[in-house]
Amino acid sequence: MQALSMESMPTPALKMQQSVRSGRLTFSISDDSVMLKQIQAIHAPDGRVIDVRSLLHIVEDIFKCATPSADARISPGMEEHTEALENQTYQANVTDMLGASSFLIDQISREMARKCAETGEAHSTTMSILNMVSYYPWDAKLVIALSAFAVNYGGFWLLAQSHTSNQLAKNLAILKQVPQNLQQSNMLESQFDTIKNLIRGMLDIAECIVEFMEVPSKYITEDVTAMSKAMDLIPIAIYWIIRSMLASASQITGLSGFGKEYLLSTVESWELTSLVHKLSHMHRHLLGLLATCQKHIDERKLTEAYQNLLYLFEAPQSDNIKVLRALINPKDDPLPLVEGVTKTRVNDDVLSDRHVLLLISDLDILQDEVVILEQIYHESWSHPTMQESQYEFVWLPVLDPSVPWSEIKQDKFENLNANMTWYTLHHPSLLDRAVFKFIKEVWHFEKMPILVALDPQGRVVCPNAIHMMWIWGASAFPFTTGKEDDLWRGETWRLELLVDGIDPMILHWISEGRFIFLYGGEDIEWIRKFTNTVRDMARASGLAMEMVYVGKSNPKEHVNRNMATITEEKLSHCLPDLTAIWNFWTRIESIWHSRHQLGKSDETDPITQEILTLLSYDGNEGGWALLSKGSSAELTKAKGSDFLTCLTNYNLWAENVQTKGLVLAIHDYFLQHPAPHHCNRLVLPGTHSQIPERVTCSECGLTRERCILYQCCE
Repeated sequence: MQALSMESMPTPALKMQQSVRSGRLTFSISDDSVMLKQIQAIHAPDGRVIDVRSLLHIVEDIFKCATPSADARISPGMEEHTEALENQTYQANVTDMLGASSFLIDQISREMARKCAETGEAHSTTMSILNMVSYYPWDAKLVIALSAFAVNYGGFWLLAQSHTSNQLAKNLAILKQVPQNLQQSNMLESQFDTIKNLIRGMLDIAECIVEFMEVPSKYITEDVTAMSKAMDLIPIAIYWIIRSMLASASQITGLSGFGKEYLLSTVESWELTSLVHKLSHMHRHLLGLLATCQKHIDERKLTEAYQNLLYLFEAPQSDNIKVLRALINPKDDPLPLVEGVTKTRVNDDVLSDRHVLLLISDLDILQDEVVILEQIYHESWSHPTMQESQYEFVWLPVLDPSVPWSEIKQDKFENLNANMTWYTLHHPSLLDRAVFKFIKEVWHFEKMPILVALDPQGRVVCPNAIHMMWIWGASAFPFTTGKEDDLWRGETWRLELLVDGIDPMILHWISEGRFIFLYGGEDIEWIRKFTNTVRDMARASGLAMEMVYVGKSNPKEHVNRNMATITEEKLSHCLPDLTAIWNFWTRIESIWHSRHQLGKSDETDPITQEILTLLSYDGNEGGWALLSKGSSAELTKAKGSDFLTCLTNYNLWAENVQTKGLVLAIHDYFLQHPAPHHCNRLVLPGTHSQIPERVTCSECGLTRERCILYQCCE
């Protein structure tokens, strides 16, 4: 058997040529790889540029107007661009932009018209057209070729659509043998739909390629895998788009020669359908690569913007505007803020050279929090000449940018915004991903609202001043960590620290030096027993005593019912409403957070130890009580059952009241009659970053076991 010589074996290039010349399309990967080398060999850009976007819009508009069916492809913004095309200044600019390219477009259109009828020359004609645009970048090559095809396609349909109303068009249609009433031909409807789908595929890929060429090289290079793959696929896609143009042009030529009687052969029909599928597949592939590249670019931009924020807050600034704009207005909105009273949009200049408190929260910020902050804000601004009023409040609603916006979120945002009289961000979308990352990672915002204090130079003077605000209100101005430390130096463990600013009646009783019981819990039967026993003891001792029900943290319906029962049965005084009860417990928690923020230890700091005890009482079943006399530092406290037992046994320690006073007499009773030890559960609301790893028990001194509790309601 005679062996074949090397010369007789067809090369891959020759195999591809034979395949395409035979009139059949071959879509194998090996053929595309050979084609890529051929196309890249004639790619020699020399710096020539055109306005690709403007030219592509013109081409899209031509296809839209020429499409013989009502559901023509209209790309986003097409209506606006069509109006621009009618603008004379725009037309003049586009004409100047085209320059020498218009001659090239005309050349290619004539090449298409001349060669499309020649059987088996599609590949050579495509390569010839690519050679004619070899000096242009990839996107310009494609759009110039599309423009040439649009000249032929649009010219054909201009005569087909206008011959009945324009005598010149009618005569030209006769000379060019353009058949009449093409759009009413049922026989050609399927053919038109296929060509229309092919044109849609061409434009989809063209849009994709233009977007690839517009990606900023600053953030992505061709060594990125997705970009590298796209750069290999784009030349192949351009080749097959030009092949599709030639196939479509061939059908137009056939219609001009044979009229409505021209029908596609089986091979021609298969070729058009195959091209539609091929372009659709390429488009999906390019879209996937584009999405991957865009994700890479977004991550690079995020990193750059995040690093810029870090730098801005570390570098000295002459004022606060640069810092604030990077935070609240990275998208350069001219009016990013809303003024709280008038609800008009304003520029961020209103914050220039001011102390600024950034209230950072999500849309689940409690209405109670807004109400209390509103009271503090209104009180400070009712005295505009006082130093404590020289600050601005700004609400920044911080939401994960990756989670879609919804009508429910919009309603929440609008309802919250309506109740705030300070400056608010116009919309949460103004905060970009870098700001979200900065607030989460640097300022440790998770769920609970925080209040970041900035001085007039934009420096962070306190990473979270909200605890200062709950404890001292505007008196904590300028809300620096140093000011917080100074305020604590003037505080002692006394009743005013717990109730200041919550209920004027309690402050009045304190000023009169009365004995005051604070008590809490949800057990209404214990409440009845406790209040009645206090009354009995008051009568027996002849001392004036007041009682105040402070409920429970996160007050729910149980507390609300208890308040109604206490008021109806006249058992004692209650805090005014659930908001006041929430304020009381938030103040307690804030005292603990503030002390920890300043580095105070649970084991050595007396105030922290007392606060932990109250929080332990609140975290367990049953009631509790605390007794104080006026503004003195005499306080004693115990669980509800222990306090009730002590008061019931009044006769056992009554004689000590005369010598030690009521508070110390009860305190000594607790020391002499210790209850069986049972450690309490301590619930510390807050985020992971705010809760310390180690907290000791306020009763036994052992380190508590740390657990995570997810709680939403009763």
